[in-house]
Amino acid sequence: MEKRFETLVLHGTEKPTKPIKSKVTPIYQTSAFAFEDLDDMERFYQGEGNYLYSRVGNPNTDELGQAVAALEGAPAGVATSSGLSAILAAVLAVLKSGDHIIAAEDVYGGSFHLLKGELSQLGIETTFVSFSNLQNVEQAIQPNTKLLYTESITNPLLRVEDIEGVVDFAKKHQLAVLVDNTFATPLQCSPFKLGADLVVHSATKYIGGHSDVTAGVVVGRADLVEKARAKVVNLGANVSPFEAWLTCRGLKTLALRMRTQSTNARKLAEALQGNTNISKVYYPFNEAETGFGAMVTIELSKSIDVNQFFKSLSWVKLVPTLAGVETTVSHPLLTSHRALPPEASEALGITREVVRISVGIEHPEDIIAAFEQAIKQSIK
Repeated sequence: MEKRFETLVLHGTEKPTKPIKSKVTPIYQTSAFAFEDLDDMERFYQGEGNYLYSRVGNPNTDELGQAVAALEGAPAGVATSSGLSAILAAVLAVLKSGDHIIAAEDVYGGSFHLLKGELSQLGIETTFVSFSNLQNVEQAIQPNTKLLYTESITNPLLRVEDIEGVVDFAKKHQLAVLVDNTFATPLQCSPFKLGADLVVHSATKYIGGHSDVTAGVVVGRADLVEKARAKVVNLGANVSPFEAWLTCRGLKTLALRMRTQSTNARKLAEALQGNTNISKVYYPFNEAETGFGAMVTIELSKSIDVNQFFKSLSWVKLVPTLAGVETTVSHPLLTSHRALPPEASEALGITREVVRISVGIEHPEDIIAAFEQAIKQSIK
């Protein structure tokens, strides 16, 4: 049938009938998928088809979830729109209204706000305690406690969690374990292999690695991941196909980036340890053969003008996030942990003088020089 111009504009090209063998997964930048007829569509709802609508599933988003699951040694994974939506989906895969979480007190400030503020409105309560001594956790257990939540390396003070100890404790008390593995990455820690039920990543950070995406991933037990997937679909927490594609592209260089960044971070931490204008250096020395993480947190001494320090960092940018290939700094008290009550921040040691450094892939001597220069220029 001959098509008029307005129709030809839309339907002038024939769809390929044979698969094109692309080296890289194409971007399936589509909101929906077409069907041959009603029987073909019904087969999807009977579990025999692949894709219907990109909120429900898409080849790019599926690739991201499966890729991170494989690195974590988990049987299943689902991609989400952000790290926080990954945490939300994971929590709701385990809990319902009336249930209780015990969370480490030194978790990321955004996670604190989600657990303490938003989830409480859904009838899920959270108690925050120190996980450094599991007796604290035991004392916080309630009859409705169902989940323990912690981070493999905490943000921003870089405490390395005893995941095996937490898992053994959880099994004893028949509790599920959810671990945020964003800082360590699957290269340096695999919480699922250590017994965690679910693991989440802010893929915005090291999984994507280039500060150009916002995404999250939940991996873990297949039954719980399927529940998390349902939450992602029904709450509209899916990541877009293009964001998923970019994140998968970044993931391919994770090992190269993290090894370099971890080596640079260790060198920076060692260099700053001897600086008399720094009160404390937080860094997980000697924790893993595959690296020690790319984050360094320092506490400036009272001899330093904090605001002048940030102004003096030349090429090192001040940003409210972390984990790109460039070295950046952040001020936890005013950004990532702004939601914490002042008394909680003070108790944890997150003060105005605390600076979180995300170490990049530049030459380590240049990174060290930038911080040493900033310190010298900001002495009161």
